[in-house]
Amino acid sequence: FMLCVWSDSSCFDCTSVCDAWILIALQCLLELQREAVFLWTSELENMTNICFRAFEGSNYDVREIVSKLLGTMLATALMAKQGTAPRQGPRRSSLEEVMELLWGGFLRGGGGGSFLRASGDILKGGSSVSRDVRVGITQACVVFISCLGSKWLECNFMTLLALVLELVSYPRVTQNPAEAACCRCCISFILRATVGRLLGERSQVLAAKEICRVIAKQKMAVDATLSDSNMETRLSATDVVVSQHILVCTLQELGGLILGLGSTAESLLQDPSAGLLDAVTSVLLDPSAVVRLTAAWCLRCVSVAVPAQAAMLMDRCLERLTALKSCPEAVAGYSAAIAALLGAVQHCPLGIPHAKGKVVLGLAEDLLRSASQNSRLALQRTQGGWLLLSALMTLGPAVVVHHLPRVLLLWKCTFPLSIQELHSECGRGDAFTWQVMLEGRAGALCAMKSFFLHCRDLMNDEVIGRLLAPLTCAIALLTQLPALIKCYGTQVKNSSVVFRLRIYEVLSLFPPKSYEESFGILVKQLLSDLTSLESPACTGLTLLLSFCHASDAPLLGLATSDTDHLFIEEQVTQILDQFSESLKQLKASRQQNAHIHMVSALCFGLKCLGSGQRGLLPEDTRKPALRLLLGALESGSEPLRCAAAEGLARLVQTADDAAFTVSITQINFDKLKLVRDAASRSGHALALGSLYRYMGGVSSPQHLSACVGILFTLSQDSTAPEVQVWALHSLSLLIDCAGAMSHAHVEPTFSLVLRLLLTVPSAQVEVLQSLGRCLNALITTLGPDLQGNGPGQTSLCLMGCAVMQDSSDCLLQAQAISCLQQLHMFAPHYVDLSSLVPCLCANLCSSYLSLRRAVVACLRQLAQREAVEVSEHAVALVKDLPRRDNSLLDITIKEIGLEGALFSLLDRESDPQLCQDLRETLNHMLGSMAVAKLSHWLKLCKDVLSASAETATVAAVETHQEEEGGDRADDDSIYTCTAESGSPFSHPRWSTRVFATKCVCRIIAQCESGDRAHFNMALAQERRLQESADFLVLYLADLIRMAFMAATDPSKPLRISGLQMLLIIIRKFAALPEPEFPGHVLLEQYQANVGAALRPAFTADTPPDVTAKACQVCSAWIASGVVSDLLDLRRVHNLLTSSLGKVQAIKEVQSQLYNESTVTMESLAVLKAWAEVYIVAVQSPNQDEKPARLLQLSDPSAEPPVAPAGTGLLRLVQANLSMLSRLWLAALQDHAILNLPHEYAVQLPATGGTFYTAETAEQARQHYCSSWAAILHATALWLNSMGFIVLDEDPANLSRPVTPTSMGQSTSLASIKSPEDINAERFYLILGISMEFLCSPHSDSQMENITYCLHTLHALFDVPWPRSKIGNDQTLSVELLSVLHRLIVTRESPGVQLAVLELVRQVVCAAQERVREKRHSAEVDDGAAEKETLPEFGEGHDTGGLVPGKSVVFGALQLCLCILVRKLPRLSPKLTGSNPVPSRPPLALWHSDYQLISAALTILSELPSICSPEGSVSILPSVLYLLMGVHRELLLQPPGAALGLAVSVTLQALRVVLLSPMAHAEKCQGAWAHLLRCALNTLMDFWDSEEVFHGVNEISRLTILTIFLRLAGPEVAAVQPLLARSISKFQGCLECKDPVVLSQTYQLLLSVFQSPAAVVAVSFIQALGGALVGHLQAIEKSRPQNTEEVQAVLAGVQALETLVSTAEEEHRSQLMPILLHILISFLLDENALSSASIAARSLHESALQDLMRIGPQHSALFKALMVSFPSMKARLRAAITGNRENMKAKAAVYPALSKKSPTIQLKTKFL
Repeated sequence: FMLCVWSDSSCFDCTSVCDAWILIALQCLLELQREAVFLWTSELENMTNICFRAFEGSNYDVREIVSKLLGTMLATALMAKQGTAPRQGPRRSSLEEVMELLWGGFLRGGGGGSFLRASGDILKGGSSVSRDVRVGITQACVVFISCLGSKWLECNFMTLLALVLELVSYPRVTQNPAEAACCRCCISFILRATVGRLLGERSQVLAAKEICRVIAKQKMAVDATLSDSNMETRLSATDVVVSQHILVCTLQELGGLILGLGSTAESLLQDPSAGLLDAVTSVLLDPSAVVRLTAAWCLRCVSVAVPAQAAMLMDRCLERLTALKSCPEAVAGYSAAIAALLGAVQHCPLGIPHAKGKVVLGLAEDLLRSASQNSRLALQRTQGGWLLLSALMTLGPAVVVHHLPRVLLLWKCTFPLSIQELHSECGRGDAFTWQVMLEGRAGALCAMKSFFLHCRDLMNDEVIGRLLAPLTCAIALLTQLPALIKCYGTQVKNSSVVFRLRIYEVLSLFPPKSYEESFGILVKQLLSDLTSLESPACTGLTLLLSFCHASDAPLLGLATSDTDHLFIEEQVTQILDQFSESLKQLKASRQQNAHIHMVSALCFGLKCLGSGQRGLLPEDTRKPALRLLLGALESGSEPLRCAAAEGLARLVQTADDAAFTVSITQINFDKLKLVRDAASRSGHALALGSLYRYMGGVSSPQHLSACVGILFTLSQDSTAPEVQVWALHSLSLLIDCAGAMSHAHVEPTFSLVLRLLLTVPSAQVEVLQSLGRCLNALITTLGPDLQGNGPGQTSLCLMGCAVMQDSSDCLLQAQAISCLQQLHMFAPHYVDLSSLVPCLCANLCSSYLSLRRAVVACLRQLAQREAVEVSEHAVALVKDLPRRDNSLLDITIKEIGLEGALFSLLDRESDPQLCQDLRETLNHMLGSMAVAKLSHWLKLCKDVLSASAETATVAAVETHQEEEGGDRADDDSIYTCTAESGSPFSHPRWSTRVFATKCVCRIIAQCESGDRAHFNMALAQERRLQESADFLVLYLADLIRMAFMAATDPSKPLRISGLQMLLIIIRKFAALPEPEFPGHVLLEQYQANVGAALRPAFTADTPPDVTAKACQVCSAWIASGVVSDLLDLRRVHNLLTSSLGKVQAIKEVQSQLYNESTVTMESLAVLKAWAEVYIVAVQSPNQDEKPARLLQLSDPSAEPPVAPAGTGLLRLVQANLSMLSRLWLAALQDHAILNLPHEYAVQLPATGGTFYTAETAEQARQHYCSSWAAILHATALWLNSMGFIVLDEDPANLSRPVTPTSMGQSTSLASIKSPEDINAERFYLILGISMEFLCSPHSDSQMENITYCLHTLHALFDVPWPRSKIGNDQTLSVELLSVLHRLIVTRESPGVQLAVLELVRQVVCAAQERVREKRHSAEVDDGAAEKETLPEFGEGHDTGGLVPGKSVVFGALQLCLCILVRKLPRLSPKLTGSNPVPSRPPLALWHSDYQLISAALTILSELPSICSPEGSVSILPSVLYLLMGVHRELLLQPPGAALGLAVSVTLQALRVVLLSPMAHAEKCQGAWAHLLRCALNTLMDFWDSEEVFHGVNEISRLTILTIFLRLAGPEVAAVQPLLARSISKFQGCLECKDPVVLSQTYQLLLSVFQSPAAVVAVSFIQALGGALVGHLQAIEKSRPQNTEEVQAVLAGVQALETLVSTAEEEHRSQLMPILLHILISFLLDENALSSASIAARSLHESALQDLMRIGPQHSALFKALMVSFPSMKARLRAAITGNRENMKAKAAVYPALSKKSPTIQLKTKFL
């Protein structure tokens, strides 16, 4: 029954309802063939014929399922034949028989009969077979091969290739060019879809070799035919044509294979047995132009895949073209090849040598000059010359700018010099002459077009002016073409068409204003061309598709645009008036074609006006445009109606007139009421929805309601499905445009959509698809409102999606998935993932590209939020499936999860958007799941990388280092990587492996922000025992192995990714200790792996970008400190040394494979790597101490090993340091020259620099930008180590000048510079580069370079000579401070800010040294003159003025203020106002904040020293304000170690200020005293008004008061009431109960007692001496209970002792008894001492020691006191006796311990 339904010819009308029945029958047959053996045995031929008939007039859906059925049956038949032994029974098919069946249908269509019976008709030719049949058979052939699988294809490729290529040997498929092209496309599609997708890289290489053999064989046959004079053995012309078709197909497939293989194809190119390049280049001499062009394209593929071949192939072609200039085929073929190679350069980042452009230009000129010398070669040489020039323009402005004058001259000579000369030449020549002339001028115009497209930067006014004259003559020639065609016929006509095409292309890119005078000629010619019927094949869908809106494509039936089979499916007013008039004069099909041309031109013009905003469209232009578009809306052509609707939308946009928009809407309303034909109604319905597409929304609700009402009516007209489709599509557009305004129409629209979804027949797929677009628009419009509207509207959405999911149409299923995706975005809790995810997984491997796109796009969105749930649902689905239903994808999901299936799909897909979505989906899943399922993801990536190890990657390469054979024995085990057995991936492509490598890098980054156990082996092992968790450090061996496999792969992108991964591993794991081997790190055991991974990157044939990346890894490895043994380190070090040798010899041995800028890239990468190593060596000199530190970290009790003398890493660098320093300086000078502004471009060296050429300056600039910073820092460190001492060393081993100026090392006597000049050059070079960058760092991504610059300047100014340069140049110092201030404001990094402050300190230090030097010089010059009479130096001079922008002091103060106010905002006067106590609470400070504050205060304290006396008075108020304010703010912070350090720095800064010589200078002493008194008074006010944290901060305030009292002098501290207030502060602290505060108070009081100002000391003694004595006398009654109290008492005793010692002799006799009495009161007798507390005993011992020390010093007073107070004498004697007894007891214990024998005795006899 199914066969009858399906085979009924009446069902093959694709527009009928029977299509649904056909699809159902086909699906049933597809399932039935699994069980019904007769379908692919006895009935196979009949079934094949039925399939052929089904292809006739079929649509894409029918073709797809029929081809699937046919291919599956044929594959089943063949597998049964091969899988069973021959026996009697049903006849089974062989491969040849299967292909005969397929090709029989391809040749004869669905007419029936066997292939052999129809062979006679095939050979004779006949009626052509429909394209649908051939396309369907092609798809069936692909299905057939895909079902057999990749293994079968590998084994049978040679046979299959011969059978496929045999197709073009029949005249019936090549009887006309169109059919021949179709046949070639089918063959190419079969090969691409099978060989390109099913085979792995190794098998593709073998297939390419076989294709090369076919090419060579066919080329030999053609050559033999052309050269053989024997007519009997000579092939016929038909055989030659067949060979040429085979060559085209094989060359196309070969090029595709090479492009897919990428750099892995290099082994294929180097294989002499394949002879690929020889075979392809030999085809360039073929007599067929198509074959020659295909061969040129194949060579282009080779140069794109393997850029190293581009220059060699170009040299080869240039040489052959020069040698064979007398052969027309050679000129045409090699010119095309060279042009193809030049065009490929833009896809090769490494480029070609710059000199190649000059050679090509010379050859093109030679061809053009010699074209007139030989008429037989004139046409080919002319075309070839201009083709070469057009291709030359693709090299870009950097190359073309050097040849532009010669090219402009060629353009000028090609056209007449004037219009008069043009008219005179029209009467001369013959047909051939004019053909050559038109071809030449068309070629010149093509070169202009290429120039405009690729060298837009060179289009200045001068160039435009010089091109205007040739273009004017070219436009004028348009008027002469009709007469020439009439005179010379078709020979000139074809060339004139090409000429007109080129001039239109050029003028579309040229500024219109420049050729306004020629508008009249152009309008007439355009009108003539648009209304002519010369090329009807270019009309209709082909032309209009680009002008239709993308959302309208479904209306045109373009289902194949989203399939895998797209390759084989496929003055304004005056002008508009003339268009309309011309249309009236045309009839029938010619009128329709002209209409298409006019609407296309109008749409393009309106689009330019709308997008370019060139002005509004005038009213007089709207009417003819509207008339033209309205007429097109009623056309029978669907593309024309879509383009007209788009044109109306653009017309409304450019008019920007609401009234005009309303009028057009009303016109459409009126038309819809009047017209009855479906086409007109469809066009006007679409116009209603498209009208507001570019207006930002619907103008009013009334218009919206009217439009929706009309579209509702049209959408329900079931008698006209076409109108329904267009009306529903317009409704979806209208809903999208209206946005929130359409909410009032949501409910009725929902009802309409659901009702139609349930009632429209399934055969009307287009209507259902339009309903799906409406539903999607409704969900998008409602958006987040779906969450708050309850389940009502959401249920309607889900219901509609369910109906669409049940459809068999792939586009409808894709729309359902898209709707669910939108619903999940706005209302995720309404979407059931348990039902959605299985649906997505089921369609993940659909044969429909549009459905796969929708599935992956939905998965991408789901993975952003719920990656874990999606993965779990996918795995659960596969587990629940019956075994027989498991597909290959299901098996993949079961084994390696959904993410593994996505990896497999990514490896198979070729659609760019789909691949991008797959990568994003995997990235989202990785971000959500990788850390939790670490082992799974790492194994997944490892399987992808190791599955490609079939090629047995061998990394063993020869090195240039001298080492013993045994030194590399440990590398042998890791040289070869073999594929792991059971890998779920089969030969993944290099692009998939690159993505897997990037995934591993992302996993490492994810773990870095997670648990710290990921980077701690000991912790990870401990946690692993306690919980089931994975940690990254446990998989370090796998990470190293994956990086090694990638870094040693033949694919260049994969090598770079592998090296990047290795770099990340080194940086993240270098410092991790090995817990099992203390003193070692984890990466030490992988030294051999790292060395083996790096070694291949330094071979001679390695591309420069790979070597550059390897240099970066080398520097990271050496600088990481992983390797401590110099012998082991030397392995990698020797790689860098060999690269350094290449850098030195660059000018002598220069590679001709790539552009000269790649030499710059590689050289700078090497120098940067050395710079990074040197920086680490200098900054971490004790490299050999690292193992000791690691040992102490892992085992604190272990003794550190004895480190050898010297610094190992620095010794390695030292051997090449002399050469490196010269190269570094040369690179820096190059960078400085290239960074000059454009106005100084004339000063650039004509020959270029050391590492770049003048022609490649632009390309080289980017390489300098990525390398200069590290080189700059290293150079500064080297100069620092040398102390800026110039050594007279010859530039040994240098094969070229170091720099254009040799950096002062010229040997010419006339140009020898002094050491001072050389130092100055180097100083200003480094300083200039640093300041230029710091002035405007571009973004935070430059933070590393900022740090480099700051460290560079720090190293520079650390040397006296550069510091003197900056100190003597005040303007330069101020500019530097300004740059640093800008950097402070724009960068929040604490490290950067600290480095900036350190530089500011060095600048201030340089100024101090300059001031001291001047003062010292003045003192020496004046001899013994008094200091007060010497001239004063420093900023401010006599006036004290500090000018902003010219003052170092002001700049430093501004910068310090910026730091302090940002960290302590309450310092700002704008915040405090007149109230000195701000109400805002202080901000919490971090440790880095305290460091910044301390550094700023240190700088502040030094500022007065670089001022004159008057200048110091100007700066002092600010300095004191900030010091006092910072001290106040710090005391409001909670106590801590960092705070204590900051407070100490504050106090030290105040000491520096108070001790400044300016405080005692005669000119400013009074002003300083006044300001210091004010500061002291402010300190007292703060003390009285604020609450602070007691304890240490209390002491801090007392400390700063003490500093004032001691250092400020009596004119400040002794002034009342400041002195009284100071005494009261001390008195308050003496009453504190805190022993710590009391102890510090006593100590500070002691300092005050010793103050140089006697009046201050006396005042404090008089005021606080009695209180001190009273506190100490009270101790006898209240003994101290702890150590802190004891310390306080002892500090008080020390203060009292100081008071006694400083007293005059007459008072000392009165005070000494008091001191002695207090000390004796602390003593304990023998009985009390034995039971006393530790604190009392400590006080007793200290007092006794003091008495024993003071007694002899004042014996008379002591004796008198003992006589006067017997009790005190007895107490002292008892204390002394008790102390002696205690000492005897201790002495008796220790000797006993010392005589005790050791517990462990060493044995000396072991027998």
